[in-house]
Amino acid sequence: MQVYLHKILPFLLLPVGLTLMLLLAGLLLKRRSLVWLGLAVLWLSSTPILSNFMIRSAENWAERLPIGDMPTADAIVVLSGGRVVAPGAEAVSEWGDVNRFFGGVELFKAGRAPLLIFTGGWSPLEPKARPEGEWMLEHARTLGVPAKNMLSTGPVFNTAEESQAVAALLSKGSAAGRKPHVLLVTSAFHVNRAQRLFERAGLRVSPFPVDFKVSAGGEPGFLDFLPSAGALELTNKAWHEMYGRLYYAIRAVVHSP
Repeated sequence: MQVYLHKILPFLLLPVGLTLMLLLAGLLLKRRSLVWLGLAVLWLSSTPILSNFMIRSAENWAERLPIGDMPTADAIVVLSGGRVVAPGAEAVSEWGDVNRFFGGVELFKAGRAPLLIFTGGWSPLEPKARPEGEWMLEHARTLGVPAKNMLSTGPVFNTAEESQAVAALLSKGSAAGRKPHVLLVTSAFHVNRAQRLFERAGLRVSPFPVDFKVSAGGEPGFLDFLPSAGALELTNKAWHEMYGRLYYAIRAVVHSP
C-alpha cells in the first residue's frame, strides 16, 4: 500500500495532477477562473524558461566535478535509477541513464576508493526485474572492475532504504565510532536529499553529482517561452524532488528523539 501512496499522492501536487484537479473543479463548480488557472499552470510548467530554472534549482546550481578533485574515501556508492525494464517476458534491463554507472566506474578506476557499491533498486511494480545492483555488477565486471572490489545491497525501494542498506554493509568492516566515508554518485537534482539521508544513516558523504538535465551555456530565446512535453517532464521531476525533500524533512522531525 505504501508503494502506491508514494506514487499517487505526489501526482496530485505535480503540474499535471494539479491542472486536472483545477479543470475538474472549474467544470463541476462552473467557475471559469479555475479552468483558466489550470490551463495557466499547465502552460507555465511546460515552458523551458521555467523548467530549466526549476531543475537547476533542484540541482542546487551544482557543476560536474573533475574526477581528480574528488577526495579518497572508503567506498564509492552508485545509487539505482539508471535502467529501464524492457517489455517482454524476460524483463530485460536496458540503459535509461548511464551517467551514474559510468561516474562510479570512473571514480573507482581513478583510485578514489577501493570499493564500489551499487544499490539494488527494485520495485514491486516491476516484480520480474532483477535488482538493479546485480545488473550493474555484471556490466562493471566487463569493464575490468574486479569482482572482489564490488558489492551490491539487497533489494531496496527508495533512497532511505538505500542509505540504510549501504550503512549496514560498511559498518561491518568499520572501527567502532568511526563514520565510513563514501563518494555518493547520483543525479544532480537528487544529491541534496540523498546526501542528507546517507548522513543520517551514519556515513560521511562527498557527493559526486552526474546526470545534469540542462546543458551549460546559451541565452534564453523565444523558443524557451513555448510549451513542450520535455519541459513539462523536467518541471515534474523538479517538483517531485522538492516534495521528496519536504517529506523526509518532516519525517526526520517526527521521528527525532
